[in-house]
Amino acid sequence: MVSYVHSKGLKFGLYSDAGYKTCAERPGSLGFEKIDAATYASWQVDYLKYDNCNNDNSAPEVRYPVMRDALNATGRSIFFSMCEWGVDNPATWAPEVGNSWRTTGDISDNWASMIQRADWNNEWAQYAGPGGWNDPDMLEVGNGGMSVAEYTTHFSLWVLMKSPLLIGCDIRNLASDYYNILANPEVIAVSQDPMGVQGQRVASWNLTGHLNTERRPKQGKEYFSGPVNPGFEEVWAVPLSTGEVAVILLNRAMPGNSTVTVQWSQIGVTSGYAKVRDLWAQTTLGTFNQSFSVTLAPHSVSFITVTPTQ
Repeated sequence: MVSYVHSKGLKFGLYSDAGYKTCAERPGSLGFEKIDAATYASWQVDYLKYDNCNNDNSAPEVRYPVMRDALNATGRSIFFSMCEWGVDNPATWAPEVGNSWRTTGDISDNWASMIQRADWNNEWAQYAGPGGWNDPDMLEVGNGGMSVAEYTTHFSLWVLMKSPLLIGCDIRNLASDYYNILANPEVIAVSQDPMGVQGQRVASWNLTGHLNTERRPKQGKEYFSGPVNPGFEEVWAVPLSTGEVAVILLNRAMPGNSTVTVQWSQIGVTSGYAKVRDLWAQTTLGTFNQSFSVTLAPHSVSFITVTPTQ
Protein backbone atom coordinates (compact mmCIF):
# COMPACT_ATOMS: atom_id res chain seq x y z
CA MET A 1 0.00 0.00 0.00
CA VAL A 2 2.80 2.42 0.84
CA SER A 3 4.51 1.65 -2.47
CA TYR A 4 1.26 2.39 -4.30
CA VAL A 5 0.90 5.74 -2.48
CA HIS A 6 4.51 6.64 -3.30
CA SER A 7 3.97 5.70 -6.95
CA LYS A 8 1.32 8.43 -7.12
CA GLY A 9 3.79 11.06 -5.94
CA LEU A 10 2.18 11.25 -2.51
CA LYS A 11 3.53 10.85 1.00
CA PHE A 12 2.25 8.17 3.33
CA GLY A 13 1.00 9.36 6.72
CA LEU A 14 0.29 7.28 9.81
CA TYR A 15 -1.44 8.05 13.10
CA SER A 16 -0.39 7.10 16.62
CA ASP A 17 -0.59 8.50 20.13
CA ALA A 18 1.69 9.58 22.98
CA GLY A 19 -0.48 7.47 25.27
CA TYR A 20 -1.25 3.85 26.02
CA LYS A 21 -4.18 3.96 23.61
CA THR A 22 -5.23 6.28 20.81
CA CYS A 23 -8.33 8.46 21.05
CA ALA A 24 -10.22 5.60 19.33
CA GLU A 25 -8.91 3.08 21.92
CA ARG A 26 -6.40 1.48 19.55
CA PRO A 27 -2.88 0.69 20.83
CA GLY A 28 -0.78 3.81 21.39
CA SER A 29 3.00 4.21 21.40
CA LEU A 30 3.73 5.25 24.99
CA GLY A 31 6.50 2.95 26.20
CA PHE A 32 6.94 1.47 22.72
CA GLU A 33 8.41 4.48 20.91
CA LYS A 34 11.60 2.78 19.67
CA ILE A 35 9.96 -0.33 18.25
CA ASP A 36 7.09 1.68 16.73
CA ALA A 37 9.44 4.21 15.12
CA ALA A 38 11.57 1.42 13.68
CA THR A 39 8.44 -0.25 12.31
CA TYR A 40 7.26 2.99 10.69
CA ALA A 41 10.65 3.48 9.07
CA SER A 42 10.65 -0.10 7.75
CA TRP A 43 7.26 0.59 6.19
CA GLN A 44 8.67 3.79 4.57
CA VAL A 45 6.23 6.04 6.42
CA ASP A 46 6.76 9.75 5.64
CA TYR A 47 4.51 11.47 8.16
CA LEU A 48 3.46 10.68 11.72
CA LYS A 49 0.56 12.40 13.44
CA TYR A 50 1.02 11.88 17.17
CA ASP A 51 -2.05 12.44 19.36
CA ASN A 52 -2.39 12.92 23.14
CA CYS A 53 -5.15 10.66 24.46
CA ASN A 54 -5.01 8.03 27.25
CA ASN A 55 -1.57 9.08 28.50
CA ASP A 56 0.10 8.67 31.89
CA ASN A 57 -0.61 12.29 32.92
CA SER A 58 2.99 13.32 32.43
CA ALA A 59 3.62 16.57 30.56
CA PRO A 60 3.67 16.50 26.74
CA GLU A 61 7.12 18.13 27.01
CA VAL A 62 8.28 14.83 28.52
CA ARG A 63 6.54 12.34 26.24
CA TYR A 64 6.86 13.89 22.78
CA PRO A 65 10.69 14.20 22.73
CA VAL A 66 10.91 10.43 23.32
CA MET A 67 9.21 9.78 19.99
CA ARG A 68 11.30 12.51 18.33
CA ASP A 69 14.47 10.73 19.39
CA ALA A 70 13.10 7.36 18.29
CA LEU A 71 12.18 8.70 14.84
CA ASN A 72 15.56 10.37 14.41
CA ALA A 73 17.34 7.17 15.38
CA THR A 74 15.79 5.35 12.42
CA GLY A 75 17.68 7.49 9.92
CA ARG A 76 14.52 8.00 7.87
CA SER A 77 13.09 11.47 7.38
CA ILE A 78 9.61 11.28 8.95
CA PHE A 79 7.62 14.47 9.43
CA PHE A 80 6.63 14.62 13.12
CA SER A 81 3.18 16.19 13.48
CA MET A 82 2.50 16.80 17.17
CA CYS A 83 -1.14 16.91 18.25
CA GLU A 84 -1.43 17.83 21.93
CA TRP A 85 -4.21 20.31 21.07
CA GLY A 86 -2.32 23.42 22.18
CA VAL A 87 -3.04 22.79 25.86
CA ASP A 88 0.57 23.29 27.01
CA ASN A 89 1.38 26.18 24.63
CA PRO A 90 3.47 23.90 22.39
CA ALA A 91 4.64 26.78 20.19
CA THR A 92 6.94 27.82 23.04
CA TRP A 93 8.76 24.46 23.23
CA ALA A 94 7.78 22.27 20.26
CA PRO A 95 10.15 23.85 17.68
CA GLU A 96 12.89 21.72 19.27
CA VAL A 97 10.74 18.59 19.12
CA GLY A 98 8.48 18.37 16.06
CA ASN A 99 7.91 19.69 12.56
CA SER A 100 4.41 20.98 13.36
CA TRP A 101 2.32 21.29 16.48
CA ARG A 102 -1.37 21.79 16.97
CA THR A 103 -2.12 25.18 18.50
CA THR A 104 -5.86 24.50 18.85
CA GLY A 105 -8.50 21.92 19.61
CA ASP A 106 -10.16 20.03 16.76
CA ILE A 107 -11.69 22.09 13.97
CA SER A 108 -15.31 21.63 12.84
CA ASP A 109 -16.77 22.31 9.41
CA ASN A 110 -18.38 25.67 10.16
CA TRP A 111 -17.43 29.34 10.07
CA ALA A 112 -17.32 29.92 13.84
CA SER A 113 -14.96 27.01 14.46
CA MET A 114 -12.69 27.89 11.56
CA ILE A 115 -12.30 31.60 12.32
CA GLN A 116 -11.74 30.92 16.04
CA ARG A 117 -8.83 28.64 15.21
CA ALA A 118 -7.36 31.29 12.97
CA ASP A 119 -7.55 33.72 15.91
CA TRP A 120 -5.84 31.29 18.28
CA ASN A 121 -3.14 30.37 15.77
CA ASN A 122 -2.45 34.04 15.08
CA GLU A 123 -1.16 34.56 18.61
CA TRP A 124 1.80 32.18 18.15
CA ALA A 125 3.14 33.52 14.85
CA GLN A 126 6.59 34.45 16.10
CA TYR A 127 7.40 30.84 16.96
CA ALA A 128 6.88 29.40 13.47
CA GLY A 129 9.46 29.14 10.71
CA PRO A 130 11.17 26.77 8.30
CA GLY A 131 11.22 23.29 9.82
CA GLY A 132 8.50 23.92 12.40
CA TRP A 133 4.97 25.21 11.90
CA ASN A 134 1.93 26.22 13.92
CA ASP A 135 -0.97 23.91 13.05
CA PRO A 136 -4.59 25.11 13.55
CA ASP A 137 -5.83 21.70 12.30
CA MET A 138 -6.59 20.35 8.86
CA LEU A 139 -8.63 21.97 6.11
CA GLU A 140 -12.39 21.56 5.93
CA VAL A 141 -12.61 22.74 2.30
CA GLY A 142 -15.01 20.51 0.39
CA ASN A 143 -16.85 18.93 3.31
CA GLY A 144 -20.00 20.97 2.71
CA GLY A 145 -20.50 22.85 5.97
CA MET A 146 -19.45 26.25 4.63
CA SER A 147 -20.05 28.28 1.50
CA VAL A 148 -17.53 28.54 -1.32
CA ALA A 149 -16.71 32.08 -0.14
CA GLU A 150 -16.14 30.85 3.42
CA TYR A 151 -13.94 28.00 2.23
CA THR A 152 -11.97 30.51 0.15
CA THR A 153 -11.42 32.56 3.30
CA HIS A 154 -10.48 29.40 5.22
CA PHE A 155 -7.85 28.38 2.68
CA SER A 156 -6.52 31.93 2.32
CA LEU A 157 -5.93 32.28 6.05
CA TRP A 158 -4.25 28.86 6.37
CA VAL A 159 -1.98 29.74 3.43
CA LEU A 160 -1.03 33.14 4.85
CA MET A 161 -0.31 31.61 8.28
CA LYS A 162 1.93 28.95 6.68
CA SER A 163 -0.26 26.30 8.28
CA PRO A 164 0.15 22.70 7.09
CA LEU A 165 -2.25 22.30 4.16
CA LEU A 166 -3.86 18.94 4.94
CA ILE A 167 -6.87 18.26 2.73
CA GLY A 168 -9.62 16.96 5.00
CA CYS A 169 -12.30 16.05 2.44
CA ASP A 170 -12.87 13.04 0.20
CA ILE A 171 -10.82 14.00 -2.87
CA ARG A 172 -12.53 11.27 -4.92
CA ASN A 173 -15.73 13.32 -4.91
CA LEU A 174 -14.42 16.88 -5.08
CA ALA A 175 -16.63 19.47 -6.81
CA SER A 176 -14.86 21.85 -9.18
CA ASP A 177 -15.49 24.88 -6.96
CA TYR A 178 -13.63 23.18 -4.12
CA TYR A 179 -10.88 21.88 -6.37
CA ASN A 180 -10.26 25.39 -7.65
CA ILE A 181 -9.74 26.57 -4.07
CA LEU A 182 -7.26 23.83 -3.24
CA ALA A 183 -5.32 23.96 -6.52
CA ASN A 184 -4.66 27.67 -7.22
CA PRO A 185 -0.88 27.82 -7.87
CA GLU A 186 -0.45 31.52 -7.01
CA VAL A 187 -2.18 31.08 -3.66
CA ILE A 188 -0.18 27.94 -2.84
CA ALA A 189 3.04 29.81 -3.71
CA VAL A 190 2.43 32.10 -0.71
CA SER A 191 2.27 29.04 1.55
CA GLN A 192 5.47 27.67 0.07
CA ASP A 193 7.49 30.91 0.19
CA PRO A 194 10.99 29.88 1.35
CA MET A 195 11.34 32.69 3.90
CA GLY A 196 8.68 30.89 5.93
CA VAL A 197 7.28 33.82 7.92
CA GLN A 198 3.82 33.22 9.40
CA GLY A 199 1.33 35.91 8.37
CA GLN A 200 -0.66 37.75 11.00
CA ARG A 201 -3.62 40.06 11.51
CA VAL A 202 -2.20 43.59 11.26
CA ALA A 203 -5.31 45.76 11.54
CA SER A 204 -8.99 45.42 12.40
CA TRP A 205 -12.03 47.66 12.65
CA ASN A 206 -15.13 47.35 14.82
CA LEU A 207 -18.72 47.79 13.71
CA THR A 208 -18.53 51.60 13.92
CA GLY A 209 -15.46 51.75 11.71
CA HIS A 210 -13.04 52.41 14.58
CA LEU A 211 -9.53 51.00 14.12
CA ASN A 212 -9.12 48.57 17.02
CA THR A 213 -5.40 48.04 16.94
CA GLU A 214 -2.55 48.07 14.48
CA ARG A 215 0.77 46.30 14.19
CA ARG A 216 3.83 48.12 12.96
CA PRO A 217 6.22 46.02 10.86
CA LYS A 218 9.46 44.68 12.31
CA GLN A 219 12.12 42.42 10.86
CA GLY A 220 12.75 38.72 11.39
CA LYS A 221 10.44 36.29 13.15
CA GLU A 222 8.73 39.12 15.03
CA TYR A 223 7.80 40.84 11.80
CA PHE A 224 4.63 42.12 13.44
CA SER A 225 4.56 42.84 17.16
CA GLY A 226 1.74 43.12 19.69
CA PRO A 227 -1.72 41.57 19.73
CA VAL A 228 -4.47 42.68 17.39
CA ASN A 229 -8.04 42.01 18.46
CA PRO A 230 -10.50 40.46 15.99
CA GLY A 231 -12.80 42.95 14.27
CA PHE A 232 -15.62 43.13 11.78
CA GLU A 233 -13.19 44.10 9.03
CA GLU A 234 -9.60 42.88 9.06
CA VAL A 235 -6.27 43.07 7.25
CA TRP A 236 -3.78 40.19 7.46
CA ALA A 237 -0.31 40.32 5.92
CA VAL A 238 2.98 38.48 5.47
CA PRO A 239 6.29 39.46 3.83
CA LEU A 240 7.57 37.23 1.02
CA SER A 241 11.10 36.44 -0.11
CA THR A 242 10.36 38.16 -3.43
CA GLY A 243 10.03 41.55 -1.74
CA GLU A 244 6.26 41.45 -2.13
CA VAL A 245 3.78 41.46 0.74
CA ALA A 246 0.84 39.04 0.61
CA VAL A 247 -2.32 40.61 2.05
CA ILE A 248 -5.79 39.35 2.97
CA LEU A 249 -8.62 41.85 3.24
CA LEU A 250 -11.49 40.22 5.13
CA ASN A 251 -15.12 41.14 5.76
CA ARG A 252 -15.31 38.97 8.84
CA ALA A 253 -18.75 39.84 10.18
CA MET A 254 -19.89 43.19 8.84
CA PRO A 255 -23.59 42.81 7.87
CA GLY A 256 -23.92 43.29 4.13
CA ASN A 257 -21.15 44.27 1.75
CA SER A 258 -18.29 46.26 3.22
CA THR A 259 -15.34 48.18 1.78
CA VAL A 260 -12.06 47.12 3.39
CA THR A 261 -8.87 49.17 2.92
CA VAL A 262 -5.22 48.32 3.49
CA GLN A 263 -2.79 51.21 3.97
CA TRP A 264 0.75 50.58 2.79
CA SER A 265 1.96 51.81 6.18
CA GLN A 266 0.15 48.90 7.85
CA ILE A 267 2.11 46.29 5.90
CA GLY A 268 5.61 47.79 5.85
CA VAL A 269 5.50 49.15 2.30
CA THR A 270 7.33 52.49 2.25
CA SER A 271 6.98 53.16 -1.47
CA GLY A 272 4.07 55.43 -2.34
CA TYR A 273 3.09 53.38 -5.37
CA ALA A 274 2.68 49.61 -5.44
CA LYS A 275 1.40 47.05 -7.92
CA VAL A 276 -1.51 44.92 -6.72
CA ARG A 277 -2.23 41.42 -8.02
CA ASP A 278 -5.36 39.41 -7.23
CA LEU A 279 -4.15 35.88 -6.45
CA TRP A 280 -7.51 34.15 -6.68
CA ALA A 281 -8.29 35.72 -10.07
CA GLN A 282 -4.61 35.51 -11.10
CA THR A 283 -4.95 39.03 -12.49
CA THR A 284 -2.94 42.22 -11.98
CA LEU A 285 -5.31 44.95 -10.83
CA GLY A 286 -3.00 47.92 -11.41
CA THR A 287 -0.77 50.32 -9.50
CA PHE A 288 -2.14 52.10 -6.43
CA ASN A 289 -0.88 54.99 -4.30
CA GLN A 290 -0.62 54.51 -0.51
CA SER A 291 -3.57 52.10 -0.18
CA PHE A 292 -5.93 49.62 -1.81
CA SER A 293 -9.65 49.12 -1.18
CA VAL A 294 -12.10 46.39 -2.13
CA THR A 295 -15.80 45.79 -1.45
CA LEU A 296 -16.47 42.37 0.07
CA ALA A 297 -19.53 40.32 0.92
CA PRO A 298 -19.77 38.89 4.47
CA HIS A 299 -17.22 36.15 5.27
CA SER A 300 -15.31 36.76 2.03
CA VAL A 301 -11.78 37.88 1.26
CA SER A 302 -9.57 39.51 -1.28
CA PHE A 303 -6.14 37.85 -1.40
CA ILE A 304 -3.52 40.06 -3.04
CA THR A 305 0.19 40.66 -3.35
CA VAL A 306 1.52 44.21 -3.02
CA THR A 307 4.77 44.97 -4.88
CA PRO A 308 6.47 48.32 -4.23
CA THR A 309 7.26 50.25 -7.43
CA GLN A 310 9.00 53.49 -8.33
